[in-house]
Parts: sequence; structure tokens; C-alpha cells
Amino acid sequence: MGKLLIIGCGGVASVAIHKCCQNSEVFEELVIASRTKSKCDALKQKLQDKTKTVIFTEQVNADSTGELIALIEKHRPDAVLNLALPYQDLTIMDACLKTKTHYIDTANYEPEDTAKFEYKWQWAYKERFEKAGITALLGSGFDPGVTSVFTAYALKHHFDQIHTIDILDCNAGDHGYPFATNFNPEINIREVTAKGSYWQDGKWMETEPMAIKRVYDFPEIGEKDMYLLHHEEIESLAQNIPFVRRIRFFMTFGQSYLTHLKCLENVGMTSIKPIMFEGREIVPLQFLKAVLPDPSSLGPRTKGKTNIGCIFTGLKDNKEKSLYIYNVCDHQECFREVGSQAVAYTTGVPAMIGAMLVLTGVWKKPGVFNLEELDPDPFMDALCKWGLPYTIQSDPVLVD
Repeated sequence: MGKLLIIGCGGVASVAIHKCCQNSEVFEELVIASRTKSKCDALKQKLQDKTKTVIFTEQVNADSTGELIALIEKHRPDAVLNLALPYQDLTIMDACLKTKTHYIDTANYEPEDTAKFEYKWQWAYKERFEKAGITALLGSGFDPGVTSVFTAYALKHHFDQIHTIDILDCNAGDHGYPFATNFNPEINIREVTAKGSYWQDGKWMETEPMAIKRVYDFPEIGEKDMYLLHHEEIESLAQNIPFVRRIRFFMTFGQSYLTHLKCLENVGMTSIKPIMFEGREIVPLQFLKAVLPDPSSLGPRTKGKTNIGCIFTGLKDNKEKSLYIYNVCDHQECFREVGSQAVAYTTGVPAMIGAMLVLTGVWKKPGVFNLEELDPDPFMDALCKWGLPYTIQSDPVLVD
């Protein structure tokens, strides 16, 4: 049915590529492009004999719009799935605009020199994508992504008005290391060390990093400490969900992770400000990333489950109502299926689904969209089919 260009070949990309190859009816051809072509070649060698999808590999520098344009013009894909770094969103969007190619990503843009991620840079492309007649689908991961679809689904089928949304991201996986991150260490640590924020009564409320803690009893996992963070889908949900009064995002962290992170922060290792070291300039956080375990190597040793979902309160037929929609994912089951742990799996599967809905025309309309702006039903159906079934729980315990 179509041809997809995937930019990036890390842990999330590996999952998305595995799932595209399982879905050969839609993804007849796949181009995998990365700065390190050998990683793309290794994945092609692993998968080519097990799928009807025809796989091509290329080397590309995703910081170069010119290289990206040349790559797109060479292969003429129906869409580009950006699974590179968030710093590269705009160069890839520029290349898609120039070649009139649909665009999908999983994380919003942030400048490399400022730990601040927000949608304004990508939303600024809306009119240009409309005029070009192409779709940009922003944040087709789990959070953002599935959490946005859960919200649209809840509003379509279960509420007349949603008043509060609490997004809860629990990873109860144990990889055995004293300190490691489950996705790109640089992005993860920038996110966690930034100030927290939430949306309340039409404005942003800011907190110190990790200052607000709650304990929640997660289905299939149990009680875990979770901390309020700023997260990108709060920004789009606040704009797109009418009547919403408060949106918060919580993520779980173990004490060992927090202790190590605080020590690293105290000695300057999480800084993104360049320093001179032996006559050359380095960024401490990028150096730390180089010495930490590669997240893609955690799969074989990670045990336990993730639970990610949304708790909603609001009105239905003028009566107060609450609902919890969530997915539970098992690290070891994910590794057996695609060779990756559940954090990569829960992002890679929705990335494939978003690309599928664009390629098949289900979600194809000109402009720039966050997932809650589109019909949630086909995405919810695909979650169950492709490995991320969800549970809907009435009257859940609310977060205070």
C-alpha cells in the first residue's frame, strides 16, 4: 500500500521497524536512515527474511535539511516517520515541506542549547502544511500520543465535559544497574531536571523539579512514588479539550535513580552548558550519556511492567463521573517479541500506528495536528491489534 521513510535507528525506531514489518500489507517498502548506516544494515539483515516488507537502508545527517531533501527525493516515500532526536524535528519538517511528504513524530521540538520543549515551533508550520496539502502528526508515541488518544476517546464516548486529567506514567521495570535511563539519557535527564508545571484554571503553574510527590497504587504493579513533571501533551490538551480545568503529569522514580541523579546534578554532570576539557569543548550531559548504559541494551535484563494511562473526572448527563484508561506492558514479553524493553515498545508501536493511519488515509488531512484533534476510534482499535491493549476502569482512586 505504501512506502515509509524512518529516520533514526535507536531503541524506539527498532520497535517501530519490527511492527512495520509485521504489517506488510500497509508498509510494502521501508527505508531506514540514520547517521550510523551499519545499525540500519544490521536491522535489515535481522528482519528481511522474516517479512514481505522490502527494506532499504541509507546514511543521513538529520541536522542537514539538504541531505534530508535529497534522501526523500531519491526514495519518494509516502510519509516520513521521525524517530531521531527532538532537536532535529524542524530540519525534517522543512524537508517534508519542500518535498510535499507527510510527517509523523513522537516528541516535540526542543533547541539543543535550551532544555525547554514546547509545541510553538512546530505549530508555526500549520499554514504551510495546509497550503502544501500534507499532514504533520505530532507526538505519536505513548505520552504524548496514546494519552492524547485516550483523552479524545474519553470525551467522545464517556464524557460531555472533561474537567481534570491526570496522566500517570509508571515504569516498575528493574534492569539491575544502579543508574540507567530507559530512553535516550540526554533527553530523559533534561526532562527530569527541568522545572515541573501543570495547567490549572487557564494558566501554567510552575514548581521546582520533583517538588510534588504522590503515592499511587497502580493496577498489576502496586504502590509507587510518582513525581509531577512538565510534559508536552499538557500544552496541546489544554488548547484542544474544552472545559478542562486542570491537567497534570506524574512519572514514577525509584529512590536509587533519584539519589544518583541528585549527585550527578550537584557535581555538574547534568549541565547542558559547554565546558573546556583538555583543550576541547564538551557538554557534560552528552559526556554522561556516553558513559551510561545504552537504553537499547537494557532489554535482555529488564523485568517487570509499565502502566501508563489517564485518570479523568468530569460530567456525563449532568452527573459527576471519573474514569481511568490505561495500558500495562510487560518488559520481558516485549523483549521476546521485538528484542526491546517496554519503554521503547510503548513508544514504537504507537509510532507505527500513527504512520499507518496517515498512509492509509484514515488520518490524512492538510495541516499540523496533535493526536487528540483526530478521531480516536481507529487508533484505539489498532492499539489492541498491535500489542498495546487498554483497560477502562470506572470510579478509580483519584490523585489528590
